[in-house]
Amino acid sequence: QVQVVESGGGLVQAGGSLRLSCAVSGSILSMNVMGWYRQPPGKQRELVASFTKGGSTNYADSVKGRFTISRDNAKNTVYLQMNSLKPEDTAVYYCTASRPFREYWGQGTQVTVSS
Repeated sequence: QVQVVESGGGLVQAGGSLRLSCAVSGSILSMNVMGWYRQPPGKQRELVASFTKGGSTNYADSVKGRFTISRDNAKNTVYLQMNSLKPEDTAVYYCTASRPFREYWGQGTQVTVSS
């Protein structure tokens, strides 16, 4: 069973930065898609950023130019660098990894941006 564990969340002031990490127990090279989602308080979960096995990346319009998704294949870890954070970025951030017929989610990490 593949396990996905997020870390790096916390409280930061507006304009600050955080880097989230997502450690996967299996090889991320075997995953077709890896990504970050977030769920703001009282709202639905939404895609933040993702990349495919082929190297294509995708970002939500609201984070383009501020967030960067990256990976370290040797460490089986995916990162989300978040800069210029805004109060509206406050949410629980989830990492997901997927391959044909299987999808894995972490428990989430809280990010709170104060104004």
